[in-house]
Amino acid sequence: MLRRTLISLILGIAIALFNLNLASPVLALGGQLPPLNEPAPEFTLPTNTGDGEVSLSDYEGQWVVVYFYPKDFTPGCTLEARRFQEDLPKYMARNTQILGISADDVDSHAEFCDSEGLKFPLLADVDGSVSKAYGSWLNFFSMRHSFIIDPDGILRETFVRVIPAIHSQEVLARLDEMINS
Repeated sequence: MLRRTLISLILGIAIALFNLNLASPVLALGGQLPPLNEPAPEFTLPTNTGDGEVSLSDYEGQWVVVYFYPKDFTPGCTLEARRFQEDLPKYMARNTQILGISADDVDSHAEFCDSEGLKFPLLADVDGSVSKAYGSWLNFFSMRHSFIIDPDGILRETFVRVIPAIHSQEVLARLDEMINS
């Protein structure tokens, strides 16, 4: 347990340094982002909820917020997940599904959801393939990036400069702009 806590702390510090823009912008982006106004990259990943797998296509007809994060139980990732959970009723009122993705396995996600009371799916991208498709992969973890996908599966917004404490509110504001335009 101590080793896990230490690893989480070290990873959290590394992530914070990237979020403070101490890394070059090319590395901070985690790769080539998918183009806006085109179909979002499809995926199917294991999850700790429901039938054990989630596909993007499962949410056709709904808005989807896909947020990539580095690691369960790290300070920034916990704060970001808590904020999405606090705002979950607002997302639901907008016909919007939240999906969190990281390289953690299903068991870690189940423990994280239980400890934080998360009621939205966390998906296990253990090989980074989906993170790579979304330009959100850096060596061995997902970068903190988010994407808004419309009910037709078209990628409409990308967030790469994410501040965990306010990110959910930023996403909600942008979602409202798109829904009301």
